[in-house]
Amino acid sequence: MPTEEPGLSTEILLAAYRRGRFPMTHEDGELYWHDPDPRAIFPLEALHPNARLRSYIRSHGYSCTINTCFEMVMRACADRPEKWINERMIQGYTALHRMGCALSVETWHEGELVGGLYGVAINHAFFGESMFSRATNASKAAFYRLAEYLRRSSFSLFDTQYINPHTRSLGAIEVPRAEFRQMLMAATEAR
Repeated sequence: MPTEEPGLSTEILLAAYRRGRFPMTHEDGELYWHDPDPRAIFPLEALHPNARLRSYIRSHGYSCTINTCFEMVMRACADRPEKWINERMIQGYTALHRMGCALSVETWHEGELVGGLYGVAINHAFFGESMFSRATNASKAAFYRLAEYLRRSSFSLFDTQYINPHTRSLGAIEVPRAEFRQMLMAATEAR
């Protein structure tokens, strides 16, 4: 069950993520902290785009970058009918990004930002927050670029919080909270 809690400083955000909690704004405009059971994760070793998607990305001239426009990606993620990302969250996560504790992946087509995602990175744990797409498969291009980056950077945990049809289609699985907490501890304490 979510709990309401004011404030969104970098200290509060980092402490919450280390404990497996994350914030979301609800319809009432209030910020609540979530700690779901079960928890959805992506097994990093299994995340590879299929040949059809790789061909699509190449043939459409998509390119991906990392950390070139974090706030722009976050604002694009927030630009949707269901408003769970508010200005207070944008400011808090942008501050985390300036500290090196949040990252974005951007998908570009002919110089235009057409997709991307962002999340929090603590040691060897990555917590995916949101993604957006303005062109077919643009967010998937960013997602698989992120998975490649996380593997190469020795990340051991890729948290996606809740499972939904989209994350399931990308390979998300659910694990019990107790198992997630063990994985979280190992990933955030690793150097």
